Amino acid sequence: MGEAVDSDLYRRLLRRHASGVVVVTVPGDPPAGLTVTSFTSVSLDPPMVSFSVARASSVWPALDVADTVAVHVLTAGQEHIARTFATSGIDRFSAHAAWQPGPDGVPLLDGVLARLVCRVVSRVEAGDHAIVLATPVSGDLHADEGAAPLVYHAGRYFPMRER
Repeated sequence: MGEAVDSDLYRRLLRRHASGVVVVTVPGDPPAGLTVTSFTSVSLDPPMVSFSVARASSVWPALDVADTVAVHVLTAGQEHIARTFATSGIDRFSAHAAWQPGPDGVPLLDGVLARLVCRVVSRVEAGDHAIVLATPVSGDLHADEGAAPLVYHAGRYFPMRER
């Protein structure tokens, strides 16, 4: 095998991959949160999820010490939330007022498709990112389980449509 692909080609290749959109929130004063497209299920027994975060992210210091996080699966109509939590240099929670504190003070966003409150079990350094592994300890479903999720592809947000 040769060397790794260059970063420009790597970005262009991964833009072809569609992914679900979640917002991960972290307790603190002030609380922290960010939009993530790398969320995935890792294990069913025991239940475990993962997501990756740039260690240069403004949220990383809070996430690096957090015991509890909340993962919010966004609906197709919540692009504004994804954009808010992807924007640097703003108070994301003042810009999005529909939330309340949950277990261990973790911010819980209202009206999302699904929400998992998770206990962080491990952080693994992976290049310029860290992979966070967490075990869900509670969860909530949106009242309309048929609501469409928000998807990210080629640098844009899209509602997932039924076939």
